[in-house]
Amino acid sequence: MADISTPIKAYSCMVEDWDLIDALMGGTKAMRAAGEARLPRWPNEDIDAYRCRLKVATLLPALEETIKGMNGRVFADETTLSADTPDDIKTYAENFDLAGNNLDVWAQQFFNKAMERGLCHALVDYPRVEGINSVAQEKASGARPYAIIVDPRQLIGWKSARTAKGETLTEIRIMECVTVPDGDWGEKDVLQIRLLRPYYCALYQKQQDANNQAVWALTDEWTTTMDTIPLVTLYTKRTGFMTASPPLLNLAHMNVKHWQSQSDQDTILHVARVPILSVFGLKEGQELTLGASVAMEFSDRSKQGVEYTEHTGASIEAGQASLDDLVEQMRMAGAKLLRQENTSTKSVDQVGQETMQEDSPLYTMANSLEDAIDNVLQFMADWRGMPDGGNVEIHTELDTASLAIDAPGVVALISAYQAGAIRKVDLVRALQSLGLIDADANVDEVIAELAASVPGMGAYTHDPVTA
Repeated sequence: MADISTPIKAYSCMVEDWDLIDALMGGTKAMRAAGEARLPRWPNEDIDAYRCRLKVATLLPALEETIKGMNGRVFADETTLSADTPDDIKTYAENFDLAGNNLDVWAQQFFNKAMERGLCHALVDYPRVEGINSVAQEKASGARPYAIIVDPRQLIGWKSARTAKGETLTEIRIMECVTVPDGDWGEKDVLQIRLLRPYYCALYQKQQDANNQAVWALTDEWTTTMDTIPLVTLYTKRTGFMTASPPLLNLAHMNVKHWQSQSDQDTILHVARVPILSVFGLKEGQELTLGASVAMEFSDRSKQGVEYTEHTGASIEAGQASLDDLVEQMRMAGAKLLRQENTSTKSVDQVGQETMQEDSPLYTMANSLEDAIDNVLQFMADWRGMPDGGNVEIHTELDTASLAIDAPGVVALISAYQAGAIRKVDLVRALQSLGLIDADANVDEVIAELAASVPGMGAYTHDPVTA
C-alpha cells in the first residue's frame, strides 16, 4: 500500500540514469562497488577470477573531468550581485545557505549537481521563530531566509496546477536524513519526509506502531507566511515539468563501455605477458626442474622437448585501437578536457564561430543558472517583505575563443601584422577576442606597452591606432 514515502512515477523514471551518473562520478571505487551491474561477468568465468579482474579495474574519469571543466568555464570569475541588490540580500550572500558557503561556492555546487542530474532544486527556507512581533525583533533574533540545495533524488513527489502564471507547484515531498540524539551520548540518523504546501509545512518520520510495524507518522506541522512553495528548479536538459535527463548521458554510457573494454584489454595484456610452458615427451611420474642453472636432456629431439608458447599480440593491438576510438567518441560527446590540440591554422572568425556553436548549450545553461539564482533571491526578498531581491551575474569564459586558438594561429596573426596586412589595432583586438590579452584593457595602452617590449611592434607608425 502506498504511503507518503512512495515516489511518483515521473521520479522513478529518472532514477536509473542517476544511478549510472553517480557510479561514474564516484570514480573507480564506486564502479568496483557496483560489481556486475557495471562490469558483467563473462559466461563460465570463475567467481574468483572475476573478483580478481574487478579488483584491478580502473576508470578513466571522462564524465567527471568534463563536468568539472564545464563548471570551471561557467564560473571563470566570482559571481557578483547587481548594484541595486538590497543590502540585506548582499549580506545573506556571504553565508548563502547558513552552512558557511557564500553565493559563489553555493552556485557552483548547485550548477554541478544540475549538470549531473539534468536538473537541481533550491529550497528557500526560513527558521521557525516564535514570539516575534516586529522586524526589529526578527533581525535581533538572527532569523533570515537561506537557500538549501535539494538533490533531485530527495524530491520524491510533487503536485501542480495550471494557473495564470503557468504550471505551479501545489505540493512537494522531500526525503531528508536528520541526526537525532540516541540516549545520553549517542546519535543516530533518521529518515524524514518534509511535506510542503502553500502556507503549510509538516514533518513525517518512521516509527513503530502498536503492532510493531514501521509507519510514517506526523511528528510536527506548522503554518508559514508563503502563498507559494519557495522551490526553484534549474534545468540543464529539461524533458518536462520537474523532469529532465542528464545532459551528458551519452558520454556516461560511453564511459561505462570504456570501463568494460579497458578491463578486457588489461586481462589480455596479463595473459600475453605470461608465456605458457609446453613440455613434450615427459614420462609419467618424471619430475621436471626449471631454473637458470638447470640443464635438461632428451634422447629423441624429434619427439621430446620444452618450449614457451606466447601470444601473437594481434588482439592486443585491435583492443587498443578500439579503446582509442572510444576515447575519441567521448571527446565528441562532450569530454572537452580530453580533446586533442588542433594544429591546423584557422581564421579568427572561424575559431570564434566554431567555439560559440560548441558552447551554445553550455551558454544557455549559464543563462538559466542566472535566472534560477535571481528567483532564489526574489524568494528571499519575499520572506522579508521586500519588493525586489536584485540580480546575479555569472562571469563566464563562454564568449571567447581562448580555449580553441592554437599556436600557429597566433603566429599567423603576428606575421600578418609584420607583413603590413593588418593594423596594430586589428592585431590587439584579435588577441583580445582570443582571450590572450585582457578584453577590458585599453587598446592604445596595450599597443604602447607592446611597442616598448616586443620587437617589431614599433613599426608602421603611420598605422592609425584607434581607427
